[in-house]
Amino acid sequence: MSLPPGKIPKELLENVVFRHLGAKRKEVALGPLAGFDGAVLDIGGYSLIVSTDPITGAVERIGWLAVNVNANDVATFGVEPAFLLSCIMLPERADRNMVETISTQMDTAAKTLGMAIIGGHCETAPRLFNPIVVGSAIGIAAKGKYVTAGGAEKGDKLLMTKSAGIEGTAILALDREKQLKRTIGQRTIREAQEFYKQI
Repeated sequence: MSLPPGKIPKELLENVVFRHLGAKRKEVALGPLAGFDGAVLDIGGYSLIVSTDPITGAVERIGWLAVNVNANDVATFGVEPAFLLSCIMLPERADRNMVETISTQMDTAAKTLGMAIIGGHCETAPRLFNPIVVGSAIGIAAKGKYVTAGGAEKGDKLLMTKSAGIEGTAILALDREKQLKRTIGQRTIREAQEFYKQI
């Protein structure tokens, strides 16, 4: 049976992917766990928070989203994101303008967050219809000075600083505007398109 689009089922993640993780290393303080958005490496007196996320469903603001989504994953550990690596996969029809647009978006987003883009990879790929940008963000903390969702307990209060569904709503409003116009008013679409600024 084929897998549906989106994240793979938790059972498959835990029973297949997590059973094939290569060599054990003493630096790994927190490895892969369902529900965690990154890993922690203890090196000397520091903890490196590292996270990887792809942007696969967006086109319009894909570079901006790649930086912000990955930065957010590091920030969930209570650590400031500092560095980013990216893998930019372009469709065969890509041109210089597409490369400039994605690169400029990433540069602007990284500068806004105080992050340095320290490397990566960029290529065109066959059978790809839209660009895909995969980012890996890194944050540095004093050893052990980070938080995880693993410390949550029954009775803890959750604080939502914005709204649920911001990223998905912004992507749909930006990339599917024509389809949405058939059933949703232009004002609502424009408001939803601005949600990307809240990510």
